[in-house]
Order: sequence, then structure tokens, then C-alpha cells
Amino acid sequence: MKHLVMSRPKQPPLMASPRPARREEGASDAAFDLWLQRSLHQLYDQVAKEPIPEELLRLIEQDRGK
Repeated sequence: MKHLVMSRPKQPPLMASPRPARREEGASDAAFDLWLQRSLHQLYDQVAKEPIPEELLRLIEQDRGK
């Protein structure tokens, strides 16, 4: 009997791009913050835009009633 194997979609590595190096010791964290924000959006925006399953919404509403 043959078994079907479902493969997971390829996902980018946890860190999409290398962390930028600091140029000087007292440098602002603005560049890092921008890099982090862009990297997180690149990794997770697509997932966050997926619709919430009806079953999960129903469970949340049931829990609110308790």
C-alpha cells in the first residue's frame, strides 16, 4: 500500500536577512528597529492576512459567554 506524504510549504528561515552591524557604539537603534519590522512583516504578513476559521471564532465566542 502506498502512503501519500504531504510536504510542508517552504518557509523562509527565521531571520530573513542578516542583522545589520552597528557602525558605532552609541548608534541609534532605529536602523535595527526598521530591519526587524521589515523582516517580521516579510515573514508573517501573509499568515496574519489569512481568515480566522469559523470553528475558532465560535470557540472564542463561547468562551466570552462564560
